[in-house]
Amino acid sequence: MIVTTSTIDELIRNQNPFAGHIVVRPQQIWGKSYPDVPIINSHASNAVFDAVEQIRKGKRETVGITITAEKGLGKSHLISRVRHRLEIEGDALFIYMGKYDSLNQIKYQFLQAVASSLRAFGVQKVMQWQEIAAALINEAKNCNYTPQQYISNIYPNWLSKYSTKTIDSLTEGVLKIKPDITNPYIIRAILWTLSTGHAHYANYWLSGLEITQTQADALGLPNPKNLDREAEALNNVRQILDITSHYRVPVICFDELDIAEISDTGFTAAQVVANLVKDLYNNLKRGVFLLAMYPETWNEQIRTLPQAEAVVDRLASEQPNRQPIALKYLNSDDIVTLVSQWLQDFYQEHKQMPPSSLYPFNETQLRELGKSRPTVRSVLKWCAENFVPLLPPDGKVLPPTTPPVIPPPPAQHLVKPCFDNELANVEASIGSLMEEEATIADALWLAFNSLIGKNVEGIIIESIEEVEPSAANNGFMDFKIIGNKKKVRIGVDVVQQNRNVIGAVLGQLIDYRTFNLTRGCLVRSKKINSTATLAREHLRVLLQQKGGEWVGLQSQDIKPLLAILFVYYNRESYELTEEDIFEFVEQKQIAINNPLIREILSDPSGQEPTNLTDDGLPISIPQSVATADYAELNL
Repeated sequence: MIVTTSTIDELIRNQNPFAGHIVVRPQQIWGKSYPDVPIINSHASNAVFDAVEQIRKGKRETVGITITAEKGLGKSHLISRVRHRLEIEGDALFIYMGKYDSLNQIKYQFLQAVASSLRAFGVQKVMQWQEIAAALINEAKNCNYTPQQYISNIYPNWLSKYSTKTIDSLTEGVLKIKPDITNPYIIRAILWTLSTGHAHYANYWLSGLEITQTQADALGLPNPKNLDREAEALNNVRQILDITSHYRVPVICFDELDIAEISDTGFTAAQVVANLVKDLYNNLKRGVFLLAMYPETWNEQIRTLPQAEAVVDRLASEQPNRQPIALKYLNSDDIVTLVSQWLQDFYQEHKQMPPSSLYPFNETQLRELGKSRPTVRSVLKWCAENFVPLLPPDGKVLPPTTPPVIPPPPAQHLVKPCFDNELANVEASIGSLMEEEATIADALWLAFNSLIGKNVEGIIIESIEEVEPSAANNGFMDFKIIGNKKKVRIGVDVVQQNRNVIGAVLGQLIDYRTFNLTRGCLVRSKKINSTATLAREHLRVLLQQKGGEWVGLQSQDIKPLLAILFVYYNRESYELTEEDIFEFVEQKQIAINNPLIREILSDPSGQEPTNLTDDGLPISIPQSVATADYAELNL
């Protein structure tokens, strides 16, 4: 019998809502998340919501909650649920940390995570920083204006009439009602976030990063001295959290703790963070701490810490016997509900009405999956592999006894949905990613490794090597590209942030003898200040005397390289091999045709790149909205 293929079956052949979506990334936690089924592991998420309510009512001050679960059981799904529920209700501030690049500077990294989290938009559709700034002014001046009113109307009028005296007066007013704040510059920087022309630099400063002296003078903020960055960061982050906790309950989440990195003191990421939480718990006025880890991480790392009982008492303060909350495996009902929700969102997005809520699956086969107590990840993977129309492309109905034959897909089909998923995540967070020097360097490293043996811009790439001698390198230069029978040796360094070291970095890039280079290559998107005398002199030597190069870092060039890097990072979860990923990179020519890659390898121009940006975090500032009132407060 011949049956006409339906529109839905054609859609299923071309799009798979489950493919590439088995790993929850930070962007899903902040932005559009995967479909959520609140009933799954509701005991864990409800514990967080109950803790927020207890603190909001004044019944508790601080609460520690630790969630344990095996890989793929839904820890990050649950964190995403918490974030989105808190965003809707508006009673709390969500702070998330899921990367630990330097365990030896965990306090400084945590300050950056706090500042980055507070840049995210809250319930009022402005940055959480701006919600806090408006609340500070309203309390100090006994008024009730919205952040949007301050941003679009009040601040422009104030600044045009009073200039920076506006911020001077507001800071003094806030300090009168917050006498426990010892660093007035934190208040000043938070207040500056309501000015669209200055929020860019205020956010950067609040992250613990240095701004240009011109901007520092304009905002009346001192640049960090970097004498003891860890101690300064901890002091500042405590005050930021105390300020915010007056108006919203901070929910501070630490995710991705089960990594292999070890600090110089011999502690794991989970142990370093546990000690940080212990300190914050003891000093924070109000807040919820939420940690997620594997059961073995809890048992083998947390419980073996020195003074482990004191740590456990704070990390699981509300649980019986101070035990973490364990997530549960899925049962048959959970699986049916989960798959139904994913399919409902998929068909609604494409404006289709399927013959059943589970099409092309059936309830019997899904319930059968539940008998093995699977993880969320394994169910989504099964759905991705079995998401095929019930009718074959030729429209012929197969005999009921004939099982569907699904041939193994080629590597590009395995990797592509994962790459597309990661690329969408990169697009959503490219502003902050452009500041992550180590991540960008890793993306370049992976791209060049995929090109070993290839001829690109006249260079046959032979290997990608670490920079020796390491003692002289001081961790500055990222890697060397070796090619053309070792006649080409290019030292590459990505420098986006710390201007205090740009002179030293360029000094090493021109030291061809020590590092055995034939060319030095700086990768950077930002201008180098004309007042940075040493850096400018070293740059002149690099470009005009040494035949080196400054390659301008453009976001559109690094995006695909970052996306494939994140696929590579998560290859075990995606169940991909290195060979699968490199084959995909070659098939799609992601590296060999990338303008950034080719520019690094091409003959140097001897000129500074164009289209460079000023220093600062590329963040989104809300657009002006209509307001009814002009405020003339007593400044």
